[in-house]
Amino acid sequence: MKHTIAVIVENKSGVLTRIAGLFSRRSFNIDSLSVGATDNPDYSRMTISVQGDRDVLEQVIKQLSKLINVIRVSELDPSESVERELALIKVSADKQTRSEIMQIVNIFRAKIIDVSHRSMIIEVTGDEEKIDAITGMLRQFGVKELVRTGKISMIRGARSIKA
Repeated sequence: MKHTIAVIVENKSGVLTRIAGLFSRRSFNIDSLSVGATDNPDYSRMTISVQGDRDVLEQVIKQLSKLINVIRVSELDPSESVERELALIKVSADKQTRSEIMQIVNIFRAKIIDVSHRSMIIEVTGDEEKIDAITGMLRQFGVKELVRTGKISMIRGARSIKA
């Protein structure tokens, strides 16, 4: 089972290394990791996606909570959260395939952000399934390069995760 964890940390150098080291020492695998400053520049927010049963999740949360630079650790329930990912996909494209690629881009409400004689770069945001679906549709044209951010997630409604 996939779990999403929000971690508020001090915005200091070395914090990401310590957290990655914790996962490595415990043999936990990070499926997705996204980090950025919050509205308060003293803190960063990490969104970490991990796979495992409830026991693995509890171990991860306990271990993260013990780290000095960690302020708060919260599990995000997918049914109570909004989750998004960003991908840039470079696809082979020529005069014959360009219009078909544009139709797929429109269906997925993505954007074409660069066009050259032999390729196009497409930007798409959405949940993991949407990114996988558009990537699958574009593979027939030849995906030259694919870059994905980690998942970011936020609780719906008035509740928030802050330091």
